[in-house]
Amino acid sequence: VAVVTGGTSGIGRATALLFAREGARVAVVGRNEARGRQVVEEIERAGGVARFIACDVRFPEQCRRVVGETLEAFGRLDILFNNAGVFYPNTILECTEEEWDLTVDISLKGTYLMSKHALPVMLDQGGGAIVNTASGWGLVGGNQAAAYCAAKGGVVLLTKAMAVDHSAQGIRVNSVCPGDVDTPMLLEDARRRNMAWTD
Repeated sequence: VAVVTGGTSGIGRATALLFAREGARVAVVGRNEARGRQVVEEIERAGGVARFIACDVRFPEQCRRVVGETLEAFGRLDILFNNAGVFYPNTILECTEEEWDLTVDISLKGTYLMSKHALPVMLDQGGGAIVNTASGWGLVGGNQAAAYCAAKGGVVLLTKAMAVDHSAQGIRVNSVCPGDVDTPMLLEDARRRNMAWTD
């Protein structure tokens, strides 16, 4: 059983579909219900099993509910893929406090909150796996991405700390650090629409 946050588009959607193809039952988690249900329908059309759970990972009660609904639907929780994130193409000078808070709270705090509520279940089961989407920019930095780099850098080191804390308990914790995916195009598109793009 895999929980995928930010599972309604991009990396999260692709991962949810792959988990399903490999035989996992998938909880597709995100804020956009219409897109989430489309992912679930795609999984089910291919013979898989999935459920959409609406959640804003900034809020602990919603993260707790995701874990509870996953257990209710599937009986266990083996994999947590913390993928939810947003990106605002700004330097520190341009970045508003609201954009900073959204970026850090969704990418970093959301990873903390979902892990905090999933870990007890995995520990009771005797093992599990947590995968966090970080970024190459969380390792080396990047231009016009101050809040994003800070948040993803935090995810990298949170992953390492969690791995140290829980490896002896049968919990594998890793991060993936994707490189740029036509970043200039994404930056220009985000500026044109005056909005963030999501992981």
